[in-house]
Amino acid sequence: MKKTIAVLVSTAVFLACEPPPRTDLTRTTQVKSEAAFVTADEVSPTEEYVMVTTAVNMPLYVNHDQAAFRQWAEKMGVRASILGPAEWDVPAQIATLEQVIPTKPAGLLINGTDPGIAQAVNKAVAAGIPTVVYDSEIPNTRRHCFIGSNWYEMGRLQGERMAQLIGGKGKVACMGILGMENMEAGFRGFQDALKKHPGIDFIGKYDDKANVETAAKLAADLIAAHPDLAGIGGFDSNSGPGIALSVKESGKVGRVKITTVDAEPEHLRLVKEGVIDYLVGQKREVFTWLGAQLLFDMRHKTVALSADDARAGVVPIPSTISTGSIEIDRTNVDNFLSKTIRP
Repeated sequence: MKKTIAVLVSTAVFLACEPPPRTDLTRTTQVKSEAAFVTADEVSPTEEYVMVTTAVNMPLYVNHDQAAFRQWAEKMGVRASILGPAEWDVPAQIATLEQVIPTKPAGLLINGTDPGIAQAVNKAVAAGIPTVVYDSEIPNTRRHCFIGSNWYEMGRLQGERMAQLIGGKGKVACMGILGMENMEAGFRGFQDALKKHPGIDFIGKYDDKANVETAAKLAADLIAAHPDLAGIGGFDSNSGPGIALSVKESGKVGRVKITTVDAEPEHLRLVKEGVIDYLVGQKREVFTWLGAQLLFDMRHKTVALSADDARAGVVPIPSTISTGSIEIDRTNVDNFLSKTIRP
């Protein structure tokens, strides 16, 4: 049952065993068939854009991705639906996509959670639905656009800051979700930056499964096994808080340096306290807002590259967009702590 739990967020939040039916979604728009993707000349208030993710209640997603997506839909006068399992459950995300595709939404914004969703992404494209993958790239798919962060660069930034924090010497480890396309790129960037410093001993990468308790246990084990540990880098939203918990409990704040990704309120407070030394944040609002806008532009032919791009098989939006990163430490953390999020 856990794998079939799905959540719809539109003007309100619902929990359901499967995505509820969505009617009168695109029927009033003028659509063209026999084309690579569906277009429409008119914008309808019933026009629906659907975001599909895993872990739909994760604060990182709710406060950034989903908030920006809803605000975009409100501005554009269209519908926004947010679907997916409550847990980090990739098969359930695939099942959600399989249920949504036959309803032919105006556009699909898909969180690139795992390479295993590739077939469902291709099925959406084959159905003529404008399809944008965000956050993490899904290799070998026909998605119309990928928009998100450059994780290799995020890892490189963490590695360079870590080397600076520990004076170019000492033992360093990192953790995140092993096997994920984006995080593996981050691990490579992190290690490549550390390799420039022969005095740094990289002792390994560890799978915290995006779980605070697991990250804390891994960090505690590392500190116990390596009393001279100099630093730990984190690569998922729960790595930093978990590492920080063990560093605080071991009384090694300031002696074990912490760099990590994301900039949720807990991360920011830990930077303010001096427990976490450096954050690399993603511009999540940017890549979900722009991703939705690209879907709209594709459907409504905002930029035409031929007499009829859909029939010519021309995709009139960028193939790949990197939205860059945000660097946060104690010198600028107050600017982010004071930021309010629109409801």
